[in-house]
Amino acid sequence: MAGSSIHESRSADPAADADQASDFTISDLARDFGVTLRTLRFYESRGLIAPSRSGMTRIYSARDRARLALILKGKQLGFTLVEIRAMLANEDKKGGAGEGAASVGGLQLSREQIVEQLDLLRSQRAEIESAIAELEGSLTRLGKA
Repeated sequence: MAGSSIHESRSADPAADADQASDFTISDLARDFGVTLRTLRFYESRGLIAPSRSGMTRIYSARDRARLALILKGKQLGFTLVEIRAMLANEDKKGGAGEGAASVGGLQLSREQIVEQLDLLRSQRAEIESAIAELEGSLTRLGKA
């Protein structure tokens, strides 16, 4: 591949690439995970990932890559970055799944965290369904005019 990429080939699974190589540029991660460079810099500024540097170039390790996969899974599940940071810190401290925790997309979540997140997502779904119904009603009324 062209550019400043450290590695030339990638698999279809960004997380699996961590097993194949140990160093990645910011462009590698952005491309492989479908995020912007700005997003990666933001996560770095928040202490969620910590690449090393070679001059002005950020060098991401397999660990950074795995953490990014967990961050993105946490975001997909609706967790805030503060909550994700706490989960990552807990993971670092315990070194894996703790007692009473379940792995959800690689994130170790307690029963309480799962129940709270389900309640929040269900509430948001109800609000979205209500908004959709209201907009569909408005569209129907416009069509009759």
